[in-house]
Amino acid sequence: MSNPQQLRYSKEHEWLSVAEDGVATVGITEFAANALGDVVYAQLPEVGDTVTAGESCGELESTKSVSDLYSPVGGEVVEANQDVVDDPSLVNSAPFESGWLFKVRVADEPEDLMSADEYAAFTAG
Repeated sequence: MSNPQQLRYSKEHEWLSVAEDGVATVGITEFAANALGDVVYAQLPEVGDTVTAGESCGELESTKSVSDLYSPVGGEVVEANQDVVDDPSLVNSAPFESGWLFKVRVADEPEDLMSADEYAAFTAG
């Protein structure tokens, strides 16, 4: 499993792109997607919602279970991935590409986000 080096990772298994113009993209990692199994439903935060780092902001339902979606940063949601709502399997097939979940205008970024290498060690442990 290869985690893109340019991303940051949370202990709740979300990834975060580096904010461009203050906006970052959020998704779940391949590790989390594999653990969930086939995702069949995605409830994402809506445009205009305020999300808080470490708090639930949606959920993903798979054939195995329902899992809360946590935001790795605080801020305002500026886009939700409608393609994932229409086809939740994108979370499994392309978690780092077309399976991204939402974009957020970052207000605060916690200090405990991990690099790709740190996340690989975290999930190996």
